[in-house]
Amino acid sequence: QLQLVESGGGLVQPGGSLRLSCAASGFTLDSYAIGWFRQAPGKEREGVSSITSGGRPNYADSVKGRFTISRDNAKNTVYLQMNSLEPEDTASYYCAVARGLLSPLLLIPSEYYYWGQGTQVTVSS
Repeated sequence: QLQLVESGGGLVQPGGSLRLSCAASGFTLDSYAIGWFRQAPGKEREGVSSITSGGRPNYADSVKGRFTISRDNAKNTVYLQMNSLEPEDTASYYCAVARGLLSPLLLIPSEYYYWGQGTQVTVSS
């Protein structure tokens, strides 16, 4: 059974850092592009970052310079390092598998499937 499991969320003060993990089971990630999305209460799910199978990253403007996506194919895991966190980053964060070759560039939810259950990130003092 193909499954993605997110972890690493938590409560952090503004300016702090967290590293989220997206671990795959039932398949190997190395052939797939993976995206990170987030959804705050009352808001639509939005794209945060993606990484192609070859390691090319893409970022939403709101997180450029603060977030870094990476992948460790040996561990079958994709990471999202989040620095300089702001209260506006508070949301549930999800990872998912890209459907097609253009999906990493689009960063829209409909281009992704096999969603994980999410991990909560709360940025507050």
